[in-house]
Amino acid sequence: EQEEEEEEQEEEESDEEGLENLKQVERIIGGRTEWSVQKIKSRSWQVKELVDDLLQALQERLSDTLLPVLHPAIGVGSAFQGWCPYEKDDIVYHLLVPLKPPRGHAFSLELGETQTAAKDCRIRVHLKCACTAHKMLCMVHSTKEQLKWKEQQAPSLLDMLCTDSYLDVEKVARWFQDLVKEAWVTLPQAHQYKMKVTSLRQRSCLLQLTSHRGRTLNFQVMFGVQQGHSDIFFSSQTAGDTYTPSTVWTESYAVAEGKFFSYMARQVPRGSFHLLCLYLCAHILDGTDFSPYVLKTAFMHLVNTTPVSGWSRWDVLMRLADILSLLQRCLERRELSHFFLGNRNMPKEINLPPHFQASQPPNLLQHLVQNPAAHAKAMTQLEEL
Repeated sequence: EQEEEEEEQEEEESDEEGLENLKQVERIIGGRTEWSVQKIKSRSWQVKELVDDLLQALQERLSDTLLPVLHPAIGVGSAFQGWCPYEKDDIVYHLLVPLKPPRGHAFSLELGETQTAAKDCRIRVHLKCACTAHKMLCMVHSTKEQLKWKEQQAPSLLDMLCTDSYLDVEKVARWFQDLVKEAWVTLPQAHQYKMKVTSLRQRSCLLQLTSHRGRTLNFQVMFGVQQGHSDIFFSSQTAGDTYTPSTVWTESYAVAEGKFFSYMARQVPRGSFHLLCLYLCAHILDGTDFSPYVLKTAFMHLVNTTPVSGWSRWDVLMRLADILSLLQRCLERRELSHFFLGNRNMPKEINLPPHFQASQPPNLLQHLVQNPAAHAKAMTQLEEL
C-alpha cells in the first residue's frame, strides 16, 4: 500500500510539473491554446455526422441509378487529426467522399508519368457484363432498343460524368453540388442552418452552414477513388494553384495520415498529448515560411521513432525542443523525406501499395536546394525561434 501511495504521489507531482510546463509554453506563445485539441475534435465529429446524414439522403436518391455510389465521408486534414493550426473561425473541415462504380461499370486506374511525390492518374470508366445480376439490364449485351429505353429512364455515368470515357472531376463536382442543394432541404438540419454551396477551382465543393445565431461551419467535400485496397486514394483535390486537366486525379495520402494519427493516439500515454505538442509548435511557427505540411511530416517522423513513453504531459518542453531541433537539422541538410514513400518503419496498421516501401522518398525541401535565398531566410527564422 505504501508503494502504491508513493507511485500516486509521484504521478500527481509529475502532472503538476507538466501543467506548469504547459503554462510556460502558453505564456511564450501568448496563451493561444484556448481552442484546444479536444474542442477541435468535438467540432470535427459534429461536421462528420452532419455530412454523413447528407450522404445517406443522397445514397437513397442514387440507389437505382447508373451513377457513382457515394460511400461514407472520411474526415481528413489537421482538424480531424486534432491539431488544426488555425483559429476556430478560419477552420475549413475537409472530408473525402470515396466513389465506387455503379453496377455494370468498373474503374481502371491509368497512372501518369509525373516525377513528383503525388502522382497523377486518369480513371477510365468501362462497362462490364451484368447478365447474371438480378433484375438488372446488362449494358454490354443488351439490345440497342433496351439501352435507349434505359438512357431515357435515367442518365448513365459514362454519358453524364465522363469525358472520352474518363471520370471528369469538374463534372462530378457540379453534379454533387446540384444533388446537395436538392437534398439539403429535406434534412432536419435545414431548419437549424442555412446552407451555401460553392466550388473550389471547380474540383470540390465548399459548404458553408450558418446557424440562426450567426455561427458558421465551413467544410470542403472532395472526391476520391481508392487505389486497390490500400489507404491511398486518387483525389479531386490538387496541390497549389496550377492548372490540372479535369480528367486528371491526384494521389492523396490524407486517409493514410489520418490512420497514422489514430494509431499513434492508441499508443501514447493519455491518447492526445502528442497532438497538443504539434498544435503548440504550429503556433510557434506561425508567421514563418514553414508550411503546416512540412511541420506535420517532420512531426510524423519524430513521433514514429520516439519511444511512446516520451509523449507525456511533463515532457512538453523536451518534445517541442525535439521538433524544432529536427526541423533545424532538416534545414541544414536541406532535406526532409516524404513520410509514406520509402519509409521502412511504417506501422503495419497502415495499408500502403506494395511499391511504396521500395520507392525513393521525395525530398520535401528540394526547393531550398534550388533557392539559396529562401534557405537562408528559413534558417534565420528558425534561429530566432
